[in-house]
Amino acid sequence: MSAEQNKKIAIKWFEAFNEHDLEKLLSLYNDTAQHYSPKLKIRQPETNGLIKGKAALRAWWQDAFERLPSLSYEVIKLTADDEQVFMEYTRRVNGEEDLSVGEVLEIENDLIIASRVYHG
Repeated sequence: MSAEQNKKIAIKWFEAFNEHDLEKLLSLYNDTAQHYSPKLKIRQPETNGLIKGKAALRAWWQDAFERLPSLSYEVIKLTADDEQVFMEYTRRVNGEEDLSVGEVLEIENDLIIASRVYHG
């Protein structure tokens, strides 16, 4: 994978997320992908912030899309190499303060194998 190919995957990720298109979003992930988020630690403390596999990803994002219908992300910057993409973006939800976010997508064979969220 090249840095440009990985950036394209990140762009597709933002498109799917902002459309709240769960199937499109999940299609970008490997079946055994892992996702870490500080919000997971808060909402699902038993996970210690880490979920594994598409079924867990589906449940997590489906809940988010249902709870937060106005949820959207605005890209600030994408920095990629041949294995990962660092994404800087603003999380927006009506009625909540905007949140600065950093996220790393690890990519292998055109699919995301891991993602890690950092909130500022």
